[in-house]
Amino acid sequence: MQGQQVLITGGTGGLGTAVTRAVLEQGAAVTLPYRQARDMERLLAVLPPAEAERVTFKQADLTDEAAVADLIGEMAQLDALIHLVGGFSMGPTAEYSYADWQGAFELNLHTTFLLCKHSLKKMQARNYGRIVTVGSRGAVEPVGQLAAYCASKAGVVALTKAIADEMKGTNITANIVLPSVIDTPTNRRAMGEENASQWVTPASLAQVICFLASAAAKDIRGAAIPVYGNV
Repeated sequence: MQGQQVLITGGTGGLGTAVTRAVLEQGAAVTLPYRQARDMERLLAVLPPAEAERVTFKQADLTDEAAVADLIGEMAQLDALIHLVGGFSMGPTAEYSYADWQGAFELNLHTTFLLCKHSLKKMQARNYGRIVTVGSRGAVEPVGQLAAYCASKAGVVALTKAIADEMKGTNITANIVLPSVIDTPTNRRAMGEENASQWVTPASLAQVICFLASAAAKDIRGAAIPVYGNV
């Protein structure tokens, strides 16, 4: 990914930090939107200075189309979009609030649409681009108590596959990774550490994402790649 310009959303989180570091290690420059200053500061604290110099931070609300359009419009070049922003919620369907249902779709699916829409416009101008989105095992193997999460992530899979089909005949690809449980501090706090050794590590998932976001993945289109670890 040497010399490429990569937009990474959610790049300061548990998975995002690993992905951002992997992309930087491969020689790319990164544009990274953030919501709060402490998120930016947390990432900078773990980046070597030489890599931090290749990160451009932009404060942006990714649920706002005008903000997304400005974010991407300000980039001189966009070689790859790695869209990691998303959220997890659970509860029985009969008791799940409509506001929470809408929130799950806003965060997981609607942001994916906005980032892909405006990234595609920029990529089509150069006939080159890589789009990588994050679904979930639950998108293809839905389970109870996770209806909103599974349904919104299933939408991410369908949207990404549709984009891949639209981009046939171009040098623009779109693919999805489907992680199971990711070994992040948040998941360890929520689920305990007993089975953490069987979960997918952020570093491992980051390598899959980096490959899909690279020029080498030109023949992979519309794939939904399971990254389940040993779970």
